[in-house]
Amino acid sequence: MYSYHLSSEAKEDLRRLYYYGVITFGIVQADKYFNMIHDCFDRIESNPFLFPCAEHIKSGFRYCVAGADTIYYKIKKNNRIEIITIIGKQDFPK
Repeated sequence: MYSYHLSSEAKEDLRRLYYYGVITFGIVQADKYFNMIHDCFDRIESNPFLFPCAEHIKSGFRYCVAGADTIYYKIKKNNRIEIITIIGKQDFPK
């Protein structure tokens, strides 16, 4: 069985996504989207080879589309999955 962990960049991406969701859509929708992202992490963990390779981004990367965002991850040794980053289409205020 595989287990996943989030890189520091992915953790920051989650914070950013949640903040954007709260500001743009409200707490209830932000919570739903946050839970959906975590459901995708669970799907990746249960079958990491289900999702396509992202060799055009970086060698060994795979990705999972989650709503308006894309989760990039890498399968490491010892059945570990590293969630590298979460990239989306949001237009964040500066």
